[in-house]
Amino acid sequence: MKLFTIIFTVIAAALIIFNITQIDFSAPFQGQSIIALITILAALCGIVLLQILRISKRIEKQLKNKK
Repeated sequence: MKLFTIIFTVIAAALIIFNITQIDFSAPFQGQSIIALITILAALCGIVLLQILRISKRIEKQLKNKK
């Protein structure tokens, strides 16, 4: 599971970097730039969700070891 979250976090980070290059900073809410901004936001949400999953699995493992 840890490898899964790391791989998808790296993919999401690569998507963020790629989409930053697609933004037209003179008109960020026009045309293709808005699509790039939405994709950046979605990738950030994905990273947050993956980190929550990783932390919850770590907590679950610690609770099993206590019993």
